Amino acid sequence: MTKHALPITRADNFPDWYQEVIKGADMAENSGVRGCMVIKPWGYGMWERIQRLLDDKIKATGHENCYFPLFIPLDLFEKEAKHIEGFAKEMAVVTHHRLEEKDGKLQLAGELETPLVVRPTSETVISEAFSRWISSYRDLPVKINQWANVVRWEMRTRMFLRTAEFLWQEGHTAHETREEAEEETLQMLHVYRELAEDELCMPVILGRKSPGERFPGAVETYTFEAMMQDGKALQAGTSHYLGETFARAADIRFNGRDGEMHYAHSTSWGTTTRLVGALIMTHGDDDGMRVPPRIAPHQIVFIPMMKDESKVDEIIAYCKELKTQLEAQTFAGEKIRAHVDMPKGETRGRYWDWVRKGAPIICEVGPRDLENGTLAMAQRHLIHEKKRIVSTADLLDNIQALLGGYEKALWEQATTFRDNNIHTGIQTFDQLKAHFENNENPGFVKAKWCEDEATEDMLKEFKVTIRCLPLEQSGTEGKCVLTGKPATVDAIFAKSY
Repeated sequence: MTKHALPITRADNFPDWYQEVIKGADMAENSGVRGCMVIKPWGYGMWERIQRLLDDKIKATGHENCYFPLFIPLDLFEKEAKHIEGFAKEMAVVTHHRLEEKDGKLQLAGELETPLVVRPTSETVISEAFSRWISSYRDLPVKINQWANVVRWEMRTRMFLRTAEFLWQEGHTAHETREEAEEETLQMLHVYRELAEDELCMPVILGRKSPGERFPGAVETYTFEAMMQDGKALQAGTSHYLGETFARAADIRFNGRDGEMHYAHSTSWGTTTRLVGALIMTHGDDDGMRVPPRIAPHQIVFIPMMKDESKVDEIIAYCKELKTQLEAQTFAGEKIRAHVDMPKGETRGRYWDWVRKGAPIICEVGPRDLENGTLAMAQRHLIHEKKRIVSTADLLDNIQALLGGYEKALWEQATTFRDNNIHTGIQTFDQLKAHFENNENPGFVKAKWCEDEATEDMLKEFKVTIRCLPLEQSGTEGKCVLTGKPATVDAIFAKSY
């Protein structure tokens, strides 16, 4: 029987397994504030890689980075009733500006005249700025993005998936016409797809949200949905066409080409540290994390074996030389990221530490390797196979193929799992309900829907939602799985995070 590096397997208890991956990979830990986490170097390193790759894509589409305040006056939210309705229960609000000591205790003092909302999202404050920046069609389009933190007072939290504070990017644009704004919305959705599939090795379904799942205040919300290994959907990011909703609330008007005043058409789009959680649940196994090579902070790790103290300095120098030679090469257009694991105390178990972290390639180097010009190499997706003794020349000559093979394996495993768990034979409401109530791993159901918003409430009974209406539609006619009425639109039904 194969022994695994984690005490809990996915089959035993998927939620507990998820927490064990984070713990075993030393990615994050809970903080002293309920629902907030400390992101440790390996977990934050993954976010940094996602951030760098996505930031390049965002800038390549003509957007510029900026920054807006963390605090937003409550009266700005009150201008857009639908928006505040969607976030009201999640808001953290600052009501005082200082503390005073009384009877040995600190008490609130200095009540604010206008309460300040801790940023849950920035449509309102950015729209207010756009109203100052935009006066003519010549000022358009405005295309900005910010990397920031936001706070949403979640009641049930889970690290990297749903926390009171999380990190994200949010893009905001203003356009002269609806057509330009809708084109922007879909362009950024496809940017997210490129990130998910090319860098994260995570297959996704692009689609339009149903009215019940739409972003508060949006005309249309588009999403990219991924399937996790327990069959649940994860909304990995969204792109919203906001129409004139926020422009009318904030008075974003411009003098048009016809000499008349018009309201701007705006968009917003974002993705978060939730992508790190998506990586865990897409690629993790019963030994821990498996990080795609373009996201891995270290793509190859060298572990000097320290049993012979007389050889320690030579072994470390040998590893450092290999690191230098590897870093002179590239993979996927970037310099290869190699790392020498310098011991800072206990040296036992370091190999399995890196297995749990999910480094793509792990190499052990001992005294015999110095003499033979070799090392013991393991690839993370083949971790239970015998370590290969390879020459340093072979490693240097084949590093791109090794990383590429690992990347391909992750992509193919995730895609095969996703495709095998999309069910298309369910045609009635009773069948749909029975499928989700009687299967531990129900996956996605792809079925027809009549687009009647009122029917979405029928799904609440068994905790399922319409995840999206895929952009790629079959165009066939059928019957709505909820009502039996004629329908042509394909919809994805699933339980979700």
